[in-house]
Amino acid sequence: MTYDIAGLFARREHERYELHSRHLNEQMVRVLKTIGYDVRFSRGQGQYLFDRDGARYLDLLSGFGVFGIGRNHPVLREALTSVLDAELPNLVQMDVSALAGILAERLLVRVPYLDKVFFANSGADAVETAIKFARAATGRSGIVFCDHAFHGLSNGALSLNGDDIFRGGFGALLPGCVRVPFNDLAALEEALRARTIAAFFVEPIQGKGVNMPDDGYLAGVADLCRRYGTLFVADEIQTGLGRTGRFLAVEHWNVEPDMVLLAKTLSGGHVPVGAVLSRKAIFAKVFDRMDRAVVHGSTFGKNDLAMAAGIATLDVLASERLIENAERQGERLLRGFADMAARYEMIKEIRGRGLLIGVEFGEPRSLKLKACWNLVESASKGLFCQTITIPLFKEHRILSQVAGHASHTIKLLPALILTDEDCDWILNAFEAVVAASHQGPAAVWSLGKTLVGHALRPTGS
Repeated sequence: MTYDIAGLFARREHERYELHSRHLNEQMVRVLKTIGYDVRFSRGQGQYLFDRDGARYLDLLSGFGVFGIGRNHPVLREALTSVLDAELPNLVQMDVSALAGILAERLLVRVPYLDKVFFANSGADAVETAIKFARAATGRSGIVFCDHAFHGLSNGALSLNGDDIFRGGFGALLPGCVRVPFNDLAALEEALRARTIAAFFVEPIQGKGVNMPDDGYLAGVADLCRRYGTLFVADEIQTGLGRTGRFLAVEHWNVEPDMVLLAKTLSGGHVPVGAVLSRKAIFAKVFDRMDRAVVHGSTFGKNDLAMAAGIATLDVLASERLIENAERQGERLLRGFADMAARYEMIKEIRGRGLLIGVEFGEPRSLKLKACWNLVESASKGLFCQTITIPLFKEHRILSQVAGHASHTIKLLPALILTDEDCDWILNAFEAVVAASHQGPAAVWSLGKTLVGHALRPTGS
């Protein structure tokens, strides 16, 4: 019997929106149809997506960062196929995995100041693990996190989320979690001073907004954590594995956290995986006796497909020099956007490292453009950026989105295989759309009014 999933997809892909409205998240379908993103993507290759008509799009979201090496990379496909063909003894729970040992070894070569790895199912699962490990290692229960942070949406991870749009409606979250401003060492020291805090969780570059650390901030964090006996946990789930032009983003600031969290790109985009890289002393506190060998675990965390995906991804990053490419193409895009910002007053600031880039828009100075901005923003905060992302998609076939709820920043998070031609495509498209937005309020307000009308219309209308 031949089992044809591709054929099943082809026969029923035209029903995707109906199926999701009926059985899954209807509101997501409403969003896609409102902003015109309902083009029914049918194929992905590298940094590109193709719709039902074969039109090619440049994907600047890369599945929120999971496709660091691009979609359907041949090396990754070969690795996964070879695991299935080999009929390996996967997930023998009373044994240990050879592939997990190999992947852990290769990760720790890149982060030599850490000693141990725990494999989880996802980035949020890695955060949950790090919370437990920090509490076990220190005997403390408090956790500190930053405003605007995003560490995942499971209950413990959500407790460290700095955006109230995600926290609201879910009742009481994890006790003992303290929020401090990002880039504020004085506030962090005040939170740590009582010596009740197990760990400080921080993204080296915040994904929601692409907020950059001040030059001395992360070094100051490391010093304060050492001084007060608090563990320094770097959430590199989005920034790690070459995204910023270094294997880890913390390398830009020469700091060595006590734990590093990885996921997204490590998966190759196909098999979910998370990893917690840790100092040996932390592991020794968690797994301190034989009867506690399984005190924390994850049923699927070390499955052979996930481990093979991680091994293949690391090989591709090295053999294709994708980390170096991320640095080079990122610098080119940052220069191009900085030049644009000098010429267009509604571009407020350009931020980022490597291929994690934020283009922030802000209220302009001239009266005509100020009226345009205020009309749209008075209808819904953050709406102006949709008047940029939607024409980018419809007119230039570039898939992008804002960097967070009610944000004025568009985030670029493309695959690390981006080419010179892709960079030209991005810069030329942004130039055209931003130039059009500076022509006057009429077209921008028309689009904004349409978006607000759809967003506020009740389900079933």
